[in-house]
Amino acid sequence: MEREFKNKEYKRIAQKFQPKRAILRNIIVSFLVGGFICSIGQLILNYFLIQGMPFKEASGLTSGIMVALGALLTGLGIYDELGKFAGAGSAIPITGFANSMVSPALEFKREGFVFGVGAKMFSIAGPVIVYGSISAIIVAWLSLLLK
Repeated sequence: MEREFKNKEYKRIAQKFQPKRAILRNIIVSFLVGGFICSIGQLILNYFLIQGMPFKEASGLTSGIMVALGALLTGLGIYDELGKFAGAGSAIPITGFANSMVSPALEFKREGFVFGVGAKMFSIAGPVIVYGSISAIIVAWLSLLLK
């Protein structure tokens, strides 16, 4: 009983010294930055569509460009700073996927291209790719079976 009292007392005292989280500010900044990233992607897509490119090809090329931009900005150290500022606003768009692949690769580059960059590149993004691929296969099979 006395130990439980000490735990509750400790939590009460610790809460006094915890910084207040700016939840509303975080939501607004995340929304604005994520929206800005998506707007850049939409501008790129619109450019390709205006040039007469079919939608399917334009959307694939736009995704590739956004991933390349995310990887480039991560390599330059800009995307990590954006992530500290924007939180999920920078992690949710496709550029966040590029960041999740490039960051571990950069961290382990001193171990060489095979055991460092190559092995660590998919340490975070790998499970996403695996489970995304498995989910896509399951959905495709269900789609075929239910037709």
